Amino acid sequence: MSVDYEGLTFERLGHASKRLETADGTIIYIDPWSEVIEGEPGDGDVIFVTHDDFDHYDPAAIAAVAGPDVTVAAYEAIDTSELAGDVIDLPYEGETTVDGIDVRTVPAYNDPDGDHVDEDGEPYHADGEVIGVVLMLEETTVLVPADTDFLPHHESLSVDVLVPPIGGHFTMNRAEAADFARSVDADLVLPEHYDTFEPIETDAEAFAADLEADGIRVELF
Repeated sequence: MSVDYEGLTFERLGHASKRLETADGTIIYIDPWSEVIEGEPGDGDVIFVTHDDFDHYDPAAIAAVAGPDVTVAAYEAIDTSELAGDVIDLPYEGETTVDGIDVRTVPAYNDPDGDHVDEDGEPYHADGEVIGVVLMLEETTVLVPADTDFLPHHESLSVDVLVPPIGGHFTMNRAEAADFARSVDADLVLPEHYDTFEPIETDAEAFAADLEADGIRVELF
Protein backbone atom coordinates (compact mmCIF):
# COMPACT_ATOMS: atom_id res chain seq x y z
CA MET A 1 0.00 0.00 0.00
CA SER A 2 1.21 3.51 -0.74
CA VAL A 3 0.18 6.86 0.71
CA ASP A 4 0.35 10.20 -1.09
CA TYR A 5 1.02 13.53 0.60
CA GLU A 6 1.82 16.84 -1.10
CA GLY A 7 3.51 15.24 -4.11
CA LEU A 8 5.29 12.56 -2.09
CA THR A 9 4.49 8.85 -2.19
CA PHE A 10 5.24 6.74 0.87
CA GLU A 11 5.39 2.96 0.83
CA ARG A 12 6.01 0.84 3.92
CA LEU A 13 7.74 -2.28 2.65
CA GLY A 14 7.44 -3.94 6.04
CA HIS A 15 8.74 -3.53 9.57
CA ALA A 16 10.84 -0.32 9.43
CA SER A 17 11.72 -0.40 5.73
CA LYS A 18 10.32 2.48 3.70
CA ARG A 19 10.34 3.65 0.10
CA LEU A 20 9.62 7.31 -0.73
CA GLU A 21 9.21 8.85 -4.14
CA THR A 22 9.27 12.59 -4.74
CA ALA A 23 7.38 14.48 -7.41
CA ASP A 24 10.52 14.66 -9.56
CA GLY A 25 10.95 10.88 -9.42
CA THR A 26 13.73 10.63 -6.81
CA ILE A 27 13.51 7.27 -5.02
CA ILE A 28 14.55 7.16 -1.36
CA TYR A 29 14.84 4.10 0.86
CA ILE A 30 15.21 4.20 4.63
CA ASP A 31 16.53 1.18 6.56
CA PRO A 32 15.86 -1.47 3.88
CA TRP A 33 15.80 -5.04 5.24
CA SER A 34 15.99 -8.20 3.12
CA GLU A 35 13.14 -9.90 4.98
CA VAL A 36 10.65 -7.39 3.56
CA ILE A 37 12.25 -6.48 0.21
CA GLU A 38 10.80 -8.31 -2.78
CA GLY A 39 13.36 -9.15 -5.44
CA GLU A 40 15.98 -6.62 -6.45
CA PRO A 41 14.18 -3.40 -7.38
CA GLY A 42 17.46 -1.59 -8.10
CA ASP A 43 15.79 1.81 -8.29
CA GLY A 44 17.09 3.63 -5.20
CA ASP A 45 18.68 7.04 -5.72
CA VAL A 46 19.35 7.68 -2.02
CA ILE A 47 19.44 5.23 0.89
CA PHE A 48 19.46 6.32 4.53
CA VAL A 49 20.49 4.03 7.40
CA THR A 50 19.77 4.99 11.01
CA HIS A 51 21.64 2.32 13.02
CA ASP A 52 23.27 -1.08 12.80
CA ASP A 53 20.59 -3.43 14.14
CA PHE A 54 20.21 -6.30 11.65
CA ASP A 55 16.68 -5.22 10.72
CA HIS A 56 17.83 -1.69 9.84
CA TYR A 57 21.37 -2.06 8.45
CA ASP A 58 21.38 -4.88 5.91
CA PRO A 59 24.10 -4.70 3.22
CA ALA A 60 22.32 -7.28 1.06
CA ALA A 61 19.12 -5.22 1.10
CA ILE A 62 21.05 -2.06 0.33
CA ALA A 63 22.59 -3.77 -2.70
CA ALA A 64 19.16 -5.02 -3.80
CA VAL A 65 17.46 -1.63 -3.78
CA ALA A 66 20.42 0.46 -4.96
CA GLY A 67 20.20 2.09 -8.36
CA PRO A 68 23.25 2.54 -10.61
CA ASP A 69 24.10 5.99 -9.21
CA VAL A 70 22.91 5.47 -5.65
CA THR A 71 24.06 7.56 -2.70
CA VAL A 72 24.16 5.82 0.67
CA ALA A 73 24.06 7.97 3.79
CA ALA A 74 24.48 6.17 7.10
CA TYR A 75 24.96 7.10 10.73
CA GLU A 76 28.67 7.61 11.24
CA ALA A 77 28.81 5.06 14.10
CA ILE A 78 27.94 2.20 11.70
CA ASP A 79 30.79 0.13 10.25
CA THR A 80 29.90 0.31 6.57
CA SER A 81 33.18 -1.14 5.28
CA GLU A 82 31.42 -4.03 3.52
CA LEU A 83 29.36 -1.71 1.34
CA ALA A 84 30.50 -1.03 -2.19
CA GLY A 85 31.27 2.59 -2.98
CA ASP A 86 31.55 5.63 -0.79
CA VAL A 87 29.15 6.29 2.07
CA ILE A 88 28.17 9.72 3.38
CA ASP A 89 28.50 9.86 7.16
CA LEU A 90 25.50 11.26 9.01
CA PRO A 91 26.35 12.95 12.34
CA TYR A 92 24.83 12.06 15.70
CA GLU A 93 23.19 15.46 15.75
CA GLY A 94 23.42 18.15 13.10
CA GLU A 95 22.49 19.27 9.62
CA THR A 96 23.82 18.22 6.24
CA THR A 97 22.76 17.86 2.62
CA VAL A 98 22.58 14.55 0.78
CA ASP A 99 22.08 14.76 -2.99
CA GLY A 100 20.22 18.03 -2.62
CA ILE A 101 18.09 16.80 0.30
CA ASP A 102 18.40 18.85 3.47
CA VAL A 103 18.81 16.45 6.38
CA ARG A 104 18.73 17.04 10.10
CA THR A 105 19.82 14.22 12.39
CA VAL A 106 18.54 13.87 15.95
CA PRO A 107 19.57 11.55 18.79
CA ALA A 108 17.50 8.39 19.21
CA TYR A 109 17.68 6.08 22.23
CA ASN A 110 15.80 4.40 25.06
CA ASP A 111 15.68 6.26 28.35
CA PRO A 112 17.77 4.17 30.80
CA ASP A 113 15.27 5.08 33.51
CA GLY A 114 12.28 4.19 31.33
CA ASP A 115 10.41 1.00 30.49
CA HIS A 116 12.27 -0.08 27.35
CA VAL A 117 15.23 -1.81 28.95
CA ASP A 118 16.45 -5.41 28.96
CA GLU A 119 16.48 -7.87 31.84
CA ASP A 120 19.71 -6.31 33.13
CA GLY A 121 18.18 -2.85 33.15
CA GLU A 122 20.15 -1.71 30.11
CA PRO A 123 18.36 0.27 27.37
CA TYR A 124 17.84 -1.70 24.18
CA HIS A 125 19.22 1.28 22.27
CA ALA A 126 21.76 3.27 24.26
CA ASP A 127 22.43 6.95 23.71
CA GLY A 128 24.82 7.26 20.77
CA GLU A 129 23.77 4.08 18.95
CA VAL A 130 20.90 5.37 16.81
CA ILE A 131 19.86 8.52 15.00
CA GLY A 132 16.56 9.79 13.69
CA VAL A 133 16.39 11.74 10.45
CA VAL A 134 14.38 14.79 9.47
CA LEU A 135 14.16 15.12 5.68
CA MET A 136 13.02 18.20 3.79
CA LEU A 137 11.30 16.87 0.67
CA GLU A 138 9.32 19.05 -1.72
CA GLU A 139 8.78 21.61 1.06
CA THR A 140 7.46 18.81 3.28
CA THR A 141 9.23 17.94 6.51
CA VAL A 142 9.38 14.19 7.18
CA LEU A 143 10.59 12.85 10.54
CA VAL A 144 11.71 9.24 10.90
CA PRO A 145 12.74 9.03 14.58
CA ALA A 146 13.95 5.37 14.26
CA ASP A 147 14.25 3.04 17.26
CA THR A 148 13.77 5.38 20.18
CA ASP A 149 11.62 6.54 23.06
CA PHE A 150 9.70 9.80 22.84
CA LEU A 151 12.39 12.07 24.27
CA PRO A 152 12.43 15.68 25.55
CA HIS A 153 14.37 17.02 22.55
CA HIS A 154 11.68 15.69 20.21
CA GLU A 155 9.28 18.26 21.65
CA SER A 156 11.19 21.08 19.94
CA LEU A 157 10.45 19.65 16.47
CA SER A 158 7.58 20.56 14.16
CA VAL A 159 6.98 18.28 11.17
CA ASP A 160 4.42 17.53 8.48
CA VAL A 161 4.82 13.76 8.33
CA LEU A 162 5.83 11.56 11.27
CA VAL A 163 6.87 7.92 10.81
CA PRO A 164 7.13 6.63 14.41
CA PRO A 165 7.67 3.15 15.80
CA ILE A 166 4.64 2.05 17.81
CA GLY A 167 5.37 -1.55 18.82
CA GLY A 168 6.77 -0.87 22.27
CA HIS A 169 9.31 -3.13 23.99
CA PHE A 170 12.34 -2.01 21.95
CA THR A 171 10.89 1.45 21.20
CA MET A 172 8.09 3.78 22.24
CA ASN A 173 4.68 2.14 22.41
CA ARG A 174 1.54 3.32 20.65
CA ALA A 175 0.43 5.62 23.48
CA GLU A 176 3.83 7.29 23.60
CA ALA A 177 3.91 7.57 19.81
CA ALA A 178 0.50 9.25 19.88
CA ASP A 179 1.84 11.82 22.36
CA PHE A 180 4.82 12.31 20.05
CA ALA A 181 2.55 12.97 17.07
CA ARG A 182 0.55 15.56 19.01
CA SER A 183 3.74 17.23 20.22
CA VAL A 184 5.23 17.75 16.76
CA ASP A 185 1.86 18.83 15.31
CA ALA A 186 2.03 16.26 12.51
CA ASP A 187 -0.45 16.44 9.62
CA LEU A 188 0.09 12.80 8.68
CA VAL A 189 1.28 9.88 10.81
CA LEU A 190 2.56 6.65 9.27
CA PRO A 191 3.32 4.13 12.04
CA GLU A 192 5.95 1.43 11.65
CA HIS A 193 8.02 -1.10 13.62
CA TYR A 194 5.11 -3.15 14.93
CA ASP A 195 3.69 -6.70 14.58
CA THR A 196 6.90 -8.09 13.01
CA PHE A 197 7.87 -10.02 16.14
CA GLU A 198 5.79 -11.10 19.12
CA PRO A 199 7.26 -8.52 21.56
CA ILE A 200 6.20 -5.64 19.30
CA GLU A 201 2.64 -6.72 18.53
CA THR A 202 0.20 -3.87 19.12
CA ASP A 203 -3.23 -2.54 18.20
CA ALA A 204 -2.46 -0.22 15.28
CA GLU A 205 -6.16 0.44 14.69
CA ALA A 206 -6.49 1.76 18.24
CA PHE A 207 -3.45 3.97 17.67
CA ALA A 208 -5.05 5.41 14.55
CA ALA A 209 -8.40 5.96 16.25
CA ASP A 210 -6.73 7.75 19.17
CA LEU A 211 -5.08 10.32 16.90
CA GLU A 212 -7.92 10.64 14.43
CA ALA A 213 -10.14 11.68 17.35
CA ASP A 214 -7.81 14.71 17.57
CA GLY A 215 -8.07 15.43 13.85
CA ILE A 216 -4.69 13.93 12.94
CA ARG A 217 -4.59 11.82 9.77
CA VAL A 218 -3.17 8.34 10.27
CA GLU A 219 -2.54 5.81 7.53
CA LEU A 220 -1.60 2.22 8.38
CA PHE A 221 0.46 1.93 5.23
